[in-house]
Amino acid sequence: MPKRVDVDDFMHHLDDVQRPHLERLRALSLAADPDVEETVHWNQPAYLKGGVRLWVLQGYKKHCSLRFPTHQFAAHVDEVTAAGHEAGEGFVKLPYDQPLPEDLCARLIGYRLAEFAETGSTWNG
Repeated sequence: MPKRVDVDDFMHHLDDVQRPHLERLRALSLAADPDVEETVHWNQPAYLKGGVRLWVLQGYKKHCSLRFPTHQFAAHVDEVTAAGHEAGEGFVKLPYDQPLPEDLCARLIGYRLAEFAETGSTWNG
């Protein structure tokens, strides 16, 4: 994938199958906290606060992912799987052919914001 200059450029290059989920995740991300900064890291949309990367959106051919630091996300894997979604190390897998679990995604973003507010935890620890 060519290097994206910003999140608008990233979104512009999505296909019609990818766009609805990733645009909605973008909206949830921006609505979560007025101080969240949106940028591109790893050629994917990333959300930062005070320069610290908090979560990343990842787009793939058949699914997208909402990715968090592995150490922080581990506490929420059971909630993700109990809701019927696949969780990996630090991410929830969101197939495009299934409805986006907006409430779950918003909670996961909220957990990361709360954890960051409490600990100042960076991506690596």
